[in-house]
Amino acid sequence: MCGRTACSLGADNLRRACAYRDRGGRRRQPEWIGGERYRPSYNKGPQSSGPVLLSRRHLQQDADSSERVLMDMRWGLVPSWFKQDDPSKMQYNTSNCRSDTMLKKSSYKGALLKGKRCVVLADGFYEWQQQSGVKQPYFIYFPQTKDAVAEEKEGDEEWRGWRLLTMAGIFDCWEPPAGGEMLYTYTIITVDASKDVSFIHHRQVRADREAGGQMPAILDGDEAIRKWLDFAEVPTQEAVKLIQPTENIVFHPVSTFVNSIRNNAPECLTPIELGAKKEVKATPSSKAMLGWLKNSQEGSPQKKENDLPRWTSQFIHSPSPKKTSAGILQQWLGKEGEPAAKKRKA
Repeated sequence: MCGRTACSLGADNLRRACAYRDRGGRRRQPEWIGGERYRPSYNKGPQSSGPVLLSRRHLQQDADSSERVLMDMRWGLVPSWFKQDDPSKMQYNTSNCRSDTMLKKSSYKGALLKGKRCVVLADGFYEWQQQSGVKQPYFIYFPQTKDAVAEEKEGDEEWRGWRLLTMAGIFDCWEPPAGGEMLYTYTIITVDASKDVSFIHHRQVRADREAGGQMPAILDGDEAIRKWLDFAEVPTQEAVKLIQPTENIVFHPVSTFVNSIRNNAPECLTPIELGAKKEVKATPSSKAMLGWLKNSQEGSPQKKENDLPRWTSQFIHSPSPKKTSAGILQQWLGKEGEPAAKKRKA
């Protein structure tokens, strides 16, 4: 399943990271629809709002279906046919949608057949391993390269920052029975966990053990994203073939600091060492994360945008560790031994 994500890029950088080429080969950034509502977060859970990509044709009937827009939607799908006046009265959880039942359950089938496909954007997602009564969290994301922290030059067209994780989703639009503002919501499609992630699930005591572990359906590459979003050119029966587990992911253990949804800070992503005697060394992805976290914490006046969340009273801060996340990560990366952020074989 997918119960927690992180998306910490600021609004302008998020648009740049989502740049794509249109049918004419021109490089474009998607327009933000309702972008003023977006707030970066290191610890995002269901019922919060998050950024998704979708085809502009859903909002403008004469638009090219390959054109993309960004919207800030609420996580947890509310079907358009829901008749009560308060979405919170729904009796079931729609934050995740299993791929093997999405064309059977009424909550998702109608929206999916109407082409309401979206791409949910995140730095990565969290998964927990339960062992000896302790829930150990892991952060899972796309492999990163040195370009993720390379110095950007003025006029750079290509995004050189963090490669966002692109998860397949379904969205719907609900209108209150008594009238009012339309509510856009989404669900993340899940598939059987890949071999790399299944090691986490296999050590869990799960109530649904017979169903096996689940992970988000990840769309790897712009061609997969194009086919998933372009509902006018790619019918449902073709698009669902894209929904498969991927092996192109890496992960590392993180502090139980992330276990509380109230904690929203870079410490949520910082790699930790499991076991005092186990030594680790840096990998390209973990080096990229080091630079990325350090850049996000600098708060340099030269930066055009602060990628840190703008804290509000809704976030309650727990006491931070004595060391900063960047310092902990630097110490973690400076050791030698087996890499922690790497693909694991079953």
